Amino acid sequence: MALEQLSDVVQRCQAIQDDNYTTEDYSVFQIAGRTCLEDGESAQVLSIVLDEENKNIVKCMGWNLLGPLVQILLKKEENNLPPHCLAILTHLLEVCSPKELLVGLLEQVEEAHPDSIAETVILLLQPLQKVLLRLGSRKASSVGMALSTLLDQVARLPVPQTKEQEEDDVFSLCRCCSALLVFVRPFVEEAKQSRTPKEDELRTELLKFSMKSLCEPLLEVQLKDPETLAESPLRNFATEILGILSDIGESLPDLLSHSLLRRREVPGFLEEEVCYPKESLACLAYLLFVQHIAMDTFPTVFSSVFILQCNMEYINLFLSRTEESRLQKGLDLYEKSLVRVEDNSLPVQLMELKSFFSVPQRIKGLKVLQLSIDKFDTEAKYKFFQCMLKTSHHAGVEGYIIKNIKNQIDFAFKPDKGNEWFMGAHLFPLLRQVLCLPQGPETDLLQNLDRVMESLNLLRYLLIRDKAWRNQTGIWTELYKIEDYYMKPLRTGLNMSKAHYEAELQNTKDNSKKTNAKVSQTQESVCSLTVGNEKMPNMTPEMQLQVLHSALHTFDMMESVLARIEEIIEVKEKP
Repeated sequence: MALEQLSDVVQRCQAIQDDNYTTEDYSVFQIAGRTCLEDGESAQVLSIVLDEENKNIVKCMGWNLLGPLVQILLKKEENNLPPHCLAILTHLLEVCSPKELLVGLLEQVEEAHPDSIAETVILLLQPLQKVLLRLGSRKASSVGMALSTLLDQVARLPVPQTKEQEEDDVFSLCRCCSALLVFVRPFVEEAKQSRTPKEDELRTELLKFSMKSLCEPLLEVQLKDPETLAESPLRNFATEILGILSDIGESLPDLLSHSLLRRREVPGFLEEEVCYPKESLACLAYLLFVQHIAMDTFPTVFSSVFILQCNMEYINLFLSRTEESRLQKGLDLYEKSLVRVEDNSLPVQLMELKSFFSVPQRIKGLKVLQLSIDKFDTEAKYKFFQCMLKTSHHAGVEGYIIKNIKNQIDFAFKPDKGNEWFMGAHLFPLLRQVLCLPQGPETDLLQNLDRVMESLNLLRYLLIRDKAWRNQTGIWTELYKIEDYYMKPLRTGLNMSKAHYEAELQNTKDNSKKTNAKVSQTQESVCSLTVGNEKMPNMTPEMQLQVLHSALHTFDMMESVLARIEEIIEVKEKP
């Protein structure tokens, strides 16, 4: 029935001049042709399509058969594709309008079922390439549209997380990335060899493709070390994308320093950020300096400080995200950028860049934080410490910074190492930030344990190391103020905290005795504890007693250091 309908409409259309076919002709040809293909009558359809008398009909209407052809080919095994369907598709690609074919093929890519994205992309890449090459010099925008559509679909595929997943290509992402490289190569070669305005448009589309590839999927990929995975399709894809950028005339150093240098005009873009997305450039920096991809093509004339400046914005971008993979990329890029820099060489002028403050504050690992501190020169270290103490709001980080301040003062005491920033007048604004209690005597001393202990250790060190008669740091001049604004409030806070916790300890012991008298020996009592208006998790009485004893021990430790400081002052102040 469908074959008869197809034959009838083709016969009727043979008599029509100037291809003035009706909407009904198109509809009957499409429906009847699809039904014939689905019913297994592809040999008869091929015969109609190849008939020279039907050349004009096929040229105008044939692209409507793309949908059913693709669906049939997707259902078959790769090594057992129906030859008649392949022959029909090949003929359509040769005779139909390339623009209509492009629309039809991209429609199939866009509408691919989530379970068959990879198969659809792999199947249609070669037909798409053939159609685009038929467009001649007018292909740039069509190439861009095709590449964008293909990447949108490839980006939907899961990214392999383990070496085994990449080796087995369980999600087919590797196969798609490799096939995309084959697909795009002729267009890269064309853009590379010619310098006409048309090729400039093509280069712009290839730039968009490369930038989009860096963002998806490469930004999500955790590349494996070559020693772990010798043959990595994803590493090869990254290498080729950077190669394409070079081939189309994009300088990798210029791209890297894009945020620092003047804005550039690129044909085909209204907004530069669309052409050079920051996430894509961040991925480029990561591939260059962490994965060392294409580093052999990167000029060595750029200073390590300049490269760090360029990378800071990208590091900040990575660390502003919540995904573990992005955070790790940011840390890795920061560490690799820092190790290239000489110790004590980063000038204070870099402090004007917001990222030089915000990046260290996002870092959780003390190893990388210390590495960044080591790279600053003395004045920059001073300004950095000031900023971190003001903005950190994390007792552990603040304690670590105070420990570094102590190290810098100690270094300044050494012969020929003295400097104005960690001695004398400049030191005291910094010390006032260190020797302070955020909420005065009411400060939560347990929560601020790291900061308080490091502050006390620093004060004790200064009083022992700097003799009163020399007073190099000026600590003995400032001491009476420190006693008023730090030591006395701290003593008051310790007395209040100890009294509060001792009362809680006694209450807990009393409640424990009452509870034990009421419950059987086989039951375990669980109750809550409130300390400083803050309710603690449910604990057994034994656990509560342990927590309270631990807190009191901490207060004793603080009090012990404070008492030693008071002893030193008392001894040194005696005539």
